[in-house]
Amino acid sequence: MSMTGSLRRKARKAPAAVKEGVSHATPASDQSPIDSMPAQLLPQVPQTTAPPSKPAMQRKQSSPMMPPFMVSAPGKVIVYGEHAVVHMKPAIAAAISLRSYLHVSFLSKSHRTVTIRFPDIELEHTWNIDELPWDAFNTPGKKKHYYDLVTALDPELMAAIQPHLDTVSPKLPESIRKIHHSSACSFLYLFLSLASRKVSPCVYTLRSTIPLRAGLGSSASISVCISAALLLQIRALSGPHQDQPPQESELQIERINRWAFVGEMCIHGNPSGIDNTVAAGGKAVLYQRQGQGKPSRIVPLHSFPELPLLLVNTRQSRSTAVEVAKVATLLTNHPALTETILDAIGQITESAYKLITAPDFDPKSHASLKYLGDLVTINHGLLVSLGVSHPKLERIRELIDHTGIGWTKLTGAGGGGCAITIIKPRPTSTSATANGNGVHAEHSSSSESDSELDSPVAASVISSGTKLKHAILDSLEVKLENEGFEKFETTLAGDGVGVLWPAVLHNGNEEEGGEEIDQEKFLRAEGTEGIERLVGVKSAGIRKNVEREVREGWKFWRPWETSED
Repeated sequence: MSMTGSLRRKARKAPAAVKEGVSHATPASDQSPIDSMPAQLLPQVPQTTAPPSKPAMQRKQSSPMMPPFMVSAPGKVIVYGEHAVVHMKPAIAAAISLRSYLHVSFLSKSHRTVTIRFPDIELEHTWNIDELPWDAFNTPGKKKHYYDLVTALDPELMAAIQPHLDTVSPKLPESIRKIHHSSACSFLYLFLSLASRKVSPCVYTLRSTIPLRAGLGSSASISVCISAALLLQIRALSGPHQDQPPQESELQIERINRWAFVGEMCIHGNPSGIDNTVAAGGKAVLYQRQGQGKPSRIVPLHSFPELPLLLVNTRQSRSTAVEVAKVATLLTNHPALTETILDAIGQITESAYKLITAPDFDPKSHASLKYLGDLVTINHGLLVSLGVSHPKLERIRELIDHTGIGWTKLTGAGGGGCAITIIKPRPTSTSATANGNGVHAEHSSSSESDSELDSPVAASVISSGTKLKHAILDSLEVKLENEGFEKFETTLAGDGVGVLWPAVLHNGNEEEGGEEIDQEKFLRAEGTEGIERLVGVKSAGIRKNVEREVREGWKFWRPWETSED
């Protein structure tokens, strides 16, 4: 019996303590759990009271339980500048609509436990809240506040939590324990830094649609989720709401991002900060190292266009360190030539940055998108010349280039991992009709035949809504799967961290109520499709006209929007 199969069966039958906390826990407390809920979210909580006790059961009325809530954050891809960024050149990274989802449910206060359930990595562990090293984290000089900037982990605090990490997955192989311990360390360090002894007993359940260990920022996405959830619980965040000023949204994102970086340090030791910045703020950022002891240059790119994106995972394991070392060796052996290539990659990033930040930039202009697409193609060619591609990445590019549907490059360190394709828009067609203002009204033909599939010319001018595009994507998916690749139709440069409080999804019909998402229902969701069908953040994706259920309720901090928008 596989560990994964076993865990899934366990997930379907939650522990008694969990079930009690979610469904009918009855804490006897002087303070309602709702008192710890962020003030701006209080109106959404149903004000209920416990039913009168029956004569046969003389029990005190229960305080109302805080409803479960959810937090979600995206993964990321490097769009331009990988490897050159290691050598002080700029890079641009953007969010993708593959996301992590953290479900927080509350137990009765009598439990006095905190549990993490991360089924994607087969991790489940419970700590007694009262036995955690609160004294160490509350010592003068050690105690941190939600608004503090933490740039390094405290060795004494790391030592204080070590005994509590040693109890995690003690009988599993060392390779698995290492992953479990880094995840548990990230959670515990954040939990002890932001919460207190009076925290409500909780179960933190995490599911993700981001492929793990593929260079897509999955750990940063998780750190952002945990950071945001804890900050919400201690009432350190305001919003998100649609009338929130951009400056206030930026402040909330920065607060989440700072603590997510602390979580990333627990996992990676010395992270760049770019992954958690993208996961928290969404859209895209320009990142550039500034030298030893100097803060990195990180510029949010709120005007980066939200684009349909094809993401293909080679499923080929690779080592970032090996690929980085490969370029370093090339730089040593051929310094002038290699430096020229790295400079050219940096110029690609700067060129994209100048276009996107220009005052007259039109994100819907076909000319602008073609310019960005051409830069993708050039960037990939330069990375190939550095020797960091892989036969599987080149095979993916060959299959996609044959269809003519977009511009493709490897993303991340290379040597395996993933490739991304920005889908081409449909150019203004000569067959399109013009309206009175001289603007062409594009339309899709429903009579396109399957015989057109072999025509690169036809493929390059298809629009998002044509039957031909869908047929090409379906055909491409079969070819990719037959060769062992994994395809995702996603979106580039969408929303960052989002909140669903309470965990109720509405169906877009303006009616009261909706589908409540409890822990068991969340755990039973099968794979990426099941998770997105149940709790997924809505995104347009590639097939924009595909009918799909509108799931509303998620809210986001969007500093690029104003009330006028």
